[in-house]
Amino acid sequence: MESEHSERTEGMTGQLAGGERTDPATEAFLAHRNLLFTVAYEMLGSAADAEDVLQETWLRWAGVDLGTVREQRAYLVRITTRQALIRLRTLGRRRESYVGPWLPEPLLTAPDVAEDVELAESVSMAMLLVLETLTPTERAVFVLREVFDLGYDEIAEAVDKSPAAVRQIAHRARAHVAARRPRGVVSPTETKGVFDAFQRAVETGDLQGLFDILAPDVVLLGDGGGVKQAVPRPIVGADKVARLLTAGLGRFAAVSSLRPAQVNGYPALVLRLDGEIDTVVAVRVDDGLITGLYAVRNPEKLSHMQRETALRR
Repeated sequence: MESEHSERTEGMTGQLAGGERTDPATEAFLAHRNLLFTVAYEMLGSAADAEDVLQETWLRWAGVDLGTVREQRAYLVRITTRQALIRLRTLGRRRESYVGPWLPEPLLTAPDVAEDVELAESVSMAMLLVLETLTPTERAVFVLREVFDLGYDEIAEAVDKSPAAVRQIAHRARAHVAARRPRGVVSPTETKGVFDAFQRAVETGDLQGLFDILAPDVVLLGDGGGVKQAVPRPIVGADKVARLLTAGLGRFAAVSSLRPAQVNGYPALVLRLDGEIDTVVAVRVDDGLITGLYAVRNPEKLSHMQRETALRR
C-alpha cells in the first residue's frame, strides 16, 4: 500500500514536470518540491507518507489564489507542515501496533546530501529515531527551526500557535533532542574510514575486526515489520552484535551480494538475495567507532532504495 501511494504521488508530480501544465502554481510547486518532501520526511520518517503529504499539499495549493500569497515558499511549507501534522498523529496510532522495532524508511540519497553535513545529520537514522520521541507539534517546530531555519512567526502560522508559544516549544524540543541526540556531527571522511573497515570485516567474517570498530555499547536495531525475520528487541554490546552479524550474514554468503550505498546521507550496506534488496544496514559513527546499526528488512520500506531521492534545505 505504501509503495502504491508513493508511485501515485511521484507519477502526479512527474506528469507536471513533463510539461502537461506550465501555470505559475505548478512551476512554484515543482521549484520547491524537494524541499517540501524533505520537510515531510523529517516529520514522518516515512517516504511513502511524505509523498502522500505532497499530494495533499498540491491539491490545496492548486486551489489557492496566488495573488494573495506574499511568499510562495513559506506558504507551501505551511501547507506541507499542516498536512504532515495530521498524518503524524495518525501514524502514532498505527505504530503502536507495529510488529517489532520500528525504523525510519531508508532513502538512497545523492552525494550532495552527505556534503551538507547538517542536512545529512538531520535525516540520519539516529536523528529520525530521536525525533520520534517528540510530540507532533514539538517535532514540527524543531524541524522547521533547527533544520530549515524558519522564523518563529512563520512556524507559528504553520502549527497554529502564537510566536511566543512556538519559542517555548522550540526551547523544550531543543533540550529534549540535545539529551538524546547522537554524540555529535561526524565528518564524511571519518565516517567513510570506519565504514570501509566495517564492510571488510563483515565480508570476510573477521570477528576481531568487528570488535575493533564497534563501540562497547553499540546498539543494533532490526525492522522486519512482522513480514521478515528481524531481531525482536535491541541488541546491545560489541560482543553480541559482532557475533550476530558474522553468524547472520555468513548464512547468506553463497547466495547474496553486499554493496555500499549512500543511505540518508551516510554510508550503508545493501544486502541483495537473488538480485533483490533484502536488507539495508545503516550505521552511526561516533568518536571513530560504530555506535548504532539499523537493519531494515520490511519490504514495504525498501522501495526508495531503487533510485536516488533528492533532499533539500
